[in-house]
Order: sequence, then structure tokens, then C-alpha cells
Amino acid sequence: MTTGGIPCMLMRGGSSKGAYFLATDLPADPHERDDLLLRIMGSPDERQIDGIGGGHPLTSKVAVVSRSADAQADVDYLFLQVIPDRAVITDAQTCGNLLAGVGPFAVERGLVPAGGDITAVRVRILNPAVNYAEARVRTPGGRVSYDGDTVMAGTPFPAAPVTLRFPGAATSIFPTGRLADRLAGLDVTCAHAGMPVVLVRAADLGLDGAEPPEDLENNAGLRATIEALRLEAGPVMGLGDVRDTTVPKITIVSPPRHDGTVTTRTFIPHRVHAAIGVLGAVSVAAAVRTAGTVAHIPAGSLVRIEHPTGTFDVDVTLDGTGPDTRLHTSSVVRTARKLSDGLVWPRTGKASA
Repeated sequence: MTTGGIPCMLMRGGSSKGAYFLATDLPADPHERDDLLLRIMGSPDERQIDGIGGGHPLTSKVAVVSRSADAQADVDYLFLQVIPDRAVITDAQTCGNLLAGVGPFAVERGLVPAGGDITAVRVRILNPAVNYAEARVRTPGGRVSYDGDTVMAGTPFPAAPVTLRFPGAATSIFPTGRLADRLAGLDVTCAHAGMPVVLVRAADLGLDGAEPPEDLENNAGLRATIEALRLEAGPVMGLGDVRDTTVPKITIVSPPRHDGTVTTRTFIPHRVHAAIGVLGAVSVAAAVRTAGTVAHIPAGSLVRIEHPTGTFDVDVTLDGTGPDTRLHTSSVVRTARKLSDGLVWPRTGKASA
């Protein structure tokens, strides 16, 4: 297992890129699995030069997929974030972008039979808590088609669309029980409609809100403020000590510039996303549509989120009002593309060596 080639499909899912594995091709023990994946991806090394990782959080991701024993799902999806420069793998969050590739991967690996021109794949998302999604994949002639004309912001080339639909939950979108909180000296809104996110106004940080990601990353004072906010938000959002985790995300909001609903810049948590994550976008959209939050803007069910490389449309339907607002349903359109399929060889030794 640790010295031979291991079946792996490299895919672009949404605006991320990752390695997709069948759970049966990896060790069952989580510690052995993580050590193996670190050696496959090339961590710890900020370049990941000795592995298949891309040296950035958006290109250092893993999806582990298996048949589901849950009657509500066809497959189970476990997301693992591999930290490029540390021997760390975390399952503290899921990834909605890699989720876009789970449906095609499941059909390609024979976990779900193709069902006509469109195949619906029901996915049980295992982290951080069990949730469900449906991915609608193009399968003309019984085969996955990656070719199409859907251009998705954050990705320069078109591909076939993958529609992702998410059910709502019985719990409030606002984990602190309030629409706005005062944390780290800032007025913020803590939202969780699939991804824990803290929203803060750009003006309150002394920012315009449309800065390039590299400018924000190079602002040491801003990074310190963002981290202080994140650490303070973790406990009040029920996440505990988040010092060594990748949640919550911090999303800076400001007025739209290009006929969208809101402009965003998102720390994930220490780099700035070139676009915005799928479930993070759902959380932002839900907060935007709820009166009393720091990001509220009157809008219909469709929220167009502007980000550094374009826009992201999220359709959200809400139930309830105020702090008791709940997500009823949400849907987004992503694209995915198979990049390679074959065997990968991990380096020998231990990942921490």
C-alpha cells in the first residue's frame, strides 16, 4: 500500500484542484491514511515539489469517495485539506468546489450507474457534520461528459455544468443566536449555512473591499486583525479553539462594483481565495438576504457574489426570520474536469521525517 502505485484521479472541481481516491484504495486507519496522503501530496513543503500538490490551499485537496450505506445517498464524500508547508491534514470542513467532481468521479468509478443524459448522484457529505447534496452530471451515451460551454469565474476555460443542490437544516444560520456580534473590536455577522463564515465590512477594516488578494495577503496588520477575529469567533460559533483549523473563513464585504449583489474577499483562513468557496458563498448569500446582518442587502432568491476573478450566483430560499432564520434550500452551478487518471507513488518514509 505505501510503496506501490495507488489509483488516483486528479480533477479540477469548481475553482479548486484535488486528488480523488476510492476509500477502499486507502488505509482504513485515519492516521495511516493521512500519513500516506501527505507523502502523495508532497507535504510538508510549501512547493510540494515531491508530490502532486500544487503548493496552494486551493490545489492541495483530497476527496475520498465510497459507496454509502445511507438510504438517502449513493456515495459518501470525505474532504481532506492538506496543508502544503506543514505535515497537517484536516477534516474540519468540507469543500463545495471538490464536491463538483464527486458526481463525475462516482460515475467514472462505477459507484453510480449513468442514468441517461443527466445522472443525479446523491452525496452524503461526511465533514464536519453529516449533510447531503445532489450533483447532476452530464452523461450522454452513458459516459461522463466534461466538455461544455459553461464558464465559471475562478476558472479560465469552459466545461460541462454540474448543478449542486443542497437541502436546508432545522438549525439557525446564525450559530451565536445573534444577527450581529462585536468580536475583536469589530461589528461582524457569524453565519453557517454549510460553511462557518464571519462577515465583516471592508470599511470597518479601513479597506476599499476591491483590493487584489496579494495586497491583502501582504498587509501584515490586516492579517493579524483577521486572525484575532477568527480566534475569537471560533468559540462563540461552537467551533472551539480554531488555532490549528481552517474554519471559520473570514469574508470581507463591500458594495458591488459590477451589477452584483455584494463584493467579497475571503481569507481561507490565511490566504485570500481567488474566488469564493461554494458553501462559503451559500453562507454569505444567506447572511446578505437576512435583515439585521452586517452584510444585508435587499435581494431576491438569487444572490450574485462578486469576488476577485468574477461572480458567483447562489440561489437561496430561507425559512423563518431574524436570528431564527434557517436555510430551506440552495443551489449553485459549478464545472469539473478530469485532468488525469492512473497511479500515484508516495515518497517513502514518514511524512514528518
